[in-house]
Amino acid sequence: MPLGLLPPSEGGWEIRAWGSCQTPSESRLNGDRSKMRTSDRPLPAFRRRPITRAMEQSGLTFRKMHGLGNDFVVVDARTRPFDPTPAQARRLADRRVGVGCDQIITIEPPRPEHPGSTAFMGIRNADGGTVEACGNATRCVARLLMDEAGTDRVVLGTLAGPLIAERADGDSVRVDMGRASTDAAVLDLSHPCDPLHLDLRLPPFNDAVGVSVGNPHVVALVPDAESVDLRGTGPIIEHHDLFPDRVNAEVVSVRPDGSLRMRVWERGAGITRACGTGACAVVVAAVIRGAIPRQPTTVMLDGGPLRIDWRAGDDHVLMTGPVATVFTGTLHESLLS
Repeated sequence: MPLGLLPPSEGGWEIRAWGSCQTPSESRLNGDRSKMRTSDRPLPAFRRRPITRAMEQSGLTFRKMHGLGNDFVVVDARTRPFDPTPAQARRLADRRVGVGCDQIITIEPPRPEHPGSTAFMGIRNADGGTVEACGNATRCVARLLMDEAGTDRVVLGTLAGPLIAERADGDSVRVDMGRASTDAAVLDLSHPCDPLHLDLRLPPFNDAVGVSVGNPHVVALVPDAESVDLRGTGPIIEHHDLFPDRVNAEVVSVRPDGSLRMRVWERGAGITRACGTGACAVVVAAVIRGAIPRQPTTVMLDGGPLRIDWRAGDDHVLMTGPVATVFTGTLHESLLS
């Protein structure tokens, strides 16, 4: 049955349905409109009910945001606590029955272990699991808090520690993601091995680099990142027994202009269009392997470019990239029950 969306009238859009596969304009081509069959005539309009204040208060407001297509449901939980169970997080992240996202982000009151921080950022993957860090989400939340306070700098507490964010050019935000590490203890490997040459017994991850940027990554340097079957290898690497808490998997190749092309399988989310900590990890891995010099580098992800600088003085990794707000909404209580 064809549906038509008509311009707003009395506060709402109209949806009209026609009883056959002909719209009124098509019926006029076949004869006088007065001779239309009853089933061809427009049915009564269904009008959108205005959203009332009571309806808004019955649910929980959120923002849908993304960084280069890595998308988030962001909930401000500073005044109204929000601590979804894994099952609730999975429903919320589901792109068919929920809002749909790669991660669910909560903005919470600052915690005592992060003195001087503006807020604490909680991160849950689409599978409901809690994770330590997310670079793209950090930029999004930092932008919200800077706009709210009218400042150019904020400090966000995370499970990976405090992260400093600053405004950059245009809509971009720069985040100091902290010190990158290739230490086996930091990566929490299940048994002793060389993190700079990890053999996970699955090409191209049979000579990979382990890097922690607050969360664990395993990076495979390849001639052509586009040709790797990441959908097939990604879940196997994520659940490899060398990483008890699972791992993010990246493939990266050096482009003719010296930039990097990266694709990612995120722990708990699968293939995503961008991963900020992953972009940091591949630059560190490429420098260690001698594939690129240690200098600010552009990493091209499926969703676009990030600028990464692995600083020589303190081994901190700086990430710069854009953020965007898509829409705001209200979560119905039934979704959270």
